[in-house]
This record gives sequence, C-alpha cells and structure tokens, in this order.
Amino acid sequence: MRLLFVAQRYGREVFGGAEFACRQFATHLAARGHDVEVLTSCAVSYVDWANHYPSGPETLDGVSVHRLPVEHAREDRFFGPLNARVISGHKPLPQYIQRHWMKVQGPWLPGLQPWLWKHARSYDTVIFFTYLYYTTWAGLPVVRARNVPAVLHPTAHNEPMLYLQLFDTMFRHPTAFGFLTEEEESLVKRRFRVRQPSVVTGIGIDMGLSGDEGAFRSEFGLGDRPYLLFLGRVDPGKGSDELFDFFTAYKQRNPGPLMLVIVGEPVKPPPTHPDVLLTGFVSDAVKQSAIEGALALVQPSYFESFSMALTECWSHRKPAVVQGACEVLVGQVRRSGGGIPYVGFAEFEAAVDMIMANPELAASLGAAGYDYTAQHYRWDRFTRNYEAFLSRVAGEDIDRSNSPFATARL
Repeated sequence: MRLLFVAQRYGREVFGGAEFACRQFATHLAARGHDVEVLTSCAVSYVDWANHYPSGPETLDGVSVHRLPVEHAREDRFFGPLNARVISGHKPLPQYIQRHWMKVQGPWLPGLQPWLWKHARSYDTVIFFTYLYYTTWAGLPVVRARNVPAVLHPTAHNEPMLYLQLFDTMFRHPTAFGFLTEEEESLVKRRFRVRQPSVVTGIGIDMGLSGDEGAFRSEFGLGDRPYLLFLGRVDPGKGSDELFDFFTAYKQRNPGPLMLVIVGEPVKPPPTHPDVLLTGFVSDAVKQSAIEGALALVQPSYFESFSMALTECWSHRKPAVVQGACEVLVGQVRRSGGGIPYVGFAEFEAAVDMIMANPELAASLGAAGYDYTAQHYRWDRFTRNYEAFLSRVAGEDIDRSNSPFATARL
C-alpha cells in the first residue's frame, strides 16, 4: 500500500506521545514493505512551532518525510489570552473566534491544503494523528473532498478543547477511526455520535529491550538509592507539578533514601529538590536504563488516550502507580493487572508504601503488566493487524478472520 501520515511534528528530536506513536506506526509499516510517506511541519517545539528542520523532502528510517514551513511562530502573549477565552470564556463561542484560535494555535501551514489537494489521490489511505491541531482540522476535509480514504487517530482526551463546536464537522470526515483504548473510543462516540467504522489498536512496543542500570546510576549520581520514575513531558498538563508536590510531601512524612527521577522534555522544570532528579531529554538507551533500575513508574497525568510509558515499563516487568482520575490509565491498569491507581495524596502515599514494603507484590504487578503487554502490543503482531485494518479501509479484499481487529467495528 501507498500510505501518507499527517502529523503536526515528526522527527527523532520530537518528544511527544502522539508524534512518537505516528513515527513508530510509519516506520514499522515501511519496514514491512509499504510505501510510507509523512506530511508535517518544520517544527520541533509545540510551544512556539518555530521552524527547526529545513523545508522539503527527507528520508528518515525508510519513510519519506515532506516538511512544510510554519508561516508564523506562535507567541504566547497573543495565544495565551485567546486560549483562555476559548477554553473558559462565555459560551457559545462564535465560530470566527474558534477558527482564529485554530490558526493561532498552529502550526499554521499555508501550504498544507494545496499540497494535499495536489497529492492526496496518489495514496491508498491518508492517516491523521491527533484531532487537535491545524494539520488535521484543515487537512481532513481536503482528503475527503478528493475522495481518498482517511483514518483519524484522535488521541483524544477529556479536555475542554474537545467540546469546541469547531470539531463537530471535522469528526464527520474520516472514513474510519483508530482508537488507542476502549476509553478513548467511548469518549469520542459520546461526544460526537460518530458512526464510522473503528478499531481499538493500542500502540506497539518492542519487547525484550534491556538497559544498563549501573551506567544510569553512575551517570546521574544516584548511587544505590531506590527511585520512582516519571517518563514523559514535564508539563503541568501531564501532572508533573502535582507529582512533585505529592512526592515532596511523601518525603516529609517518610524520610529515607527514596528518590523521584524525572526523564523527559522539561516544558516546566520542577523546583530544585535534593530527592528529585531531572535528566531532561535522553536517548532511548538511557531511558531503557532508567526503567531498568526503577522501583516503579509513576504516571500522574489526568489527560491520556494511551500511556506508552506504562507499556514501556511493563516490558521491563516494572509495576505502575497511576492517576486514578484518568479513565484511560485506570482502564490500562485494570485490564493488565499491572499497577495501582490513586486519587489524592493519601492514596498516593499508600500506593508507594505498598510498593516499597512488599517486593513480592511489586514483582507480581510487574509480571502481570509484562504478560499483558506481550500478548497485545508486540510490534510484529500489532503491525500485521494494523495493515489489515488499513487494507480494509482502502477497500482491498482481504481475509481478516484470524485478526483480533476482525472482532472490532470493521
């Protein structure tokens, strides 16, 4: 198949869940012999969308990438007040303000629609990642106007932006949906009453990766201290501020050697604290080493459509302590048996105490998470099922009787 992925950012330096998932999908499909291309911006940062990569074509891990320049970098002094009005202002919000918000939010790519109008019909299917940004909002209508099958992976969270009328029409355009969890599927169907075919795909993972715990401890001066691990973007929207507050409160009440290690892009770094280590963005090898030495993953985010941090840590047989106010995280933990949800500080403290005091329980949770991840998300199994889904969307006559996706809506 000839496939086109459309995403707001794309590249090895891009550290974002939806963008990383898009790159993984594209790379693994290309490795199976499909002709895979990506249409994206020249940006690395979602904060300002400033052009970083040169515009034009390049090849990355077997995938042909087409980069369009961002017309204007986003300035928070303009976007901040507008965003606050859109999210918290009086409703209903006029459509022209919502459209202006979309353009200012970005990435503003004037060349996107002309490029898709010219090239869309040369692909069997066009796959969009993330409902929220201009690339999907402006791109989907063009692809459908050209009568080309389109798949949308909304990566939707239960967040204020999802309820903007701006998106009502957009969710009518996809030929089919790819949801990452059952909870995301339920959310989107409640919100938009969509009736298109859909599947719950999840995200694949490479099992059996290992790390060098000793090298990680040596590089960051951890010694033999036990640590909890946070993986991902260090952003209040991902729960990083609350986690810092909960952990430091825990340490006041429970003195000892326990540390919190934060691995990820520091959008808003935490305050300096002797028991908190911020590594910043690291290579995948260093990340695997960080996981290898952790007592447990802590996932504090309120807004997830699928947590790759969970499956990554489960692939190392590590237990998880997750935000119980996030339906997606609770669902992943419930289905896998790989962790403990918490709501509020008291439950956080109790969950950490259980992990610290009972190594057998921690090992049992980690083993359950490993078994679940191996059963559902190994890349070899995942990619075969996903290409079968795309073939069905593209209208090809295939036998999907042995695919677990066959029991879904397609």
